[in-house]
Amino acid sequence: MGIRNYLIEGVSGTGKTSVATELQRRGHHVVHGDRELAYRGDPETGEPLDGPAYDQNAADAAFAHRHHLWDVGKVRSVVADRSHPISFFCGGSRNFRHFIDLFDDVFVLDVDPDTLKRRLAERPDDEFGARPAELELIMRLHSTKEDIPANATIIDTAAPLACVIDDLLSRCGATG
Repeated sequence: MGIRNYLIEGVSGTGKTSVATELQRRGHHVVHGDRELAYRGDPETGEPLDGPAYDQNAADAAFAHRHHLWDVGKVRSVVADRSHPISFFCGGSRNFRHFIDLFDDVFVLDVDPDTLKRRLAERPDDEFGARPAELELIMRLHSTKEDIPANATIIDTAAPLACVIDDLLSRCGATG
């Protein structure tokens, strides 16, 4: 059996990190995209932003969000590694259009607005979504769905985490 690769996306606060952590705990290969693949770059060219260009706009939540990219070469490299029967790429990237075709399926984590607000309110001050401008941006993106892959399978993360993982794995034909 060849490797299968799945992208798990969603706005901040929908549960990507929790899902990734639980998938790992259950023995699955997980790439924490926002930790292992992310950098700040030009969404059109992929060129990294230099210090001054980023520093001038870093306080702008929308700017920071728009320039949150994944290294396409690294994504391709992990997908090409056939040592794992299944890999889950968890996180958000504004350049997913450059590599989305590499995935067997794409899942978007979603939750009702009240649960999303509660989760974001519980975040530490230094985590994205905790500041008022970030919260406003996330709630707008959640409402408009403008920043998520089209034709993705929606996974409701309001359920207990174990149920969310069981649902996700069943959709992938996996166990664990």
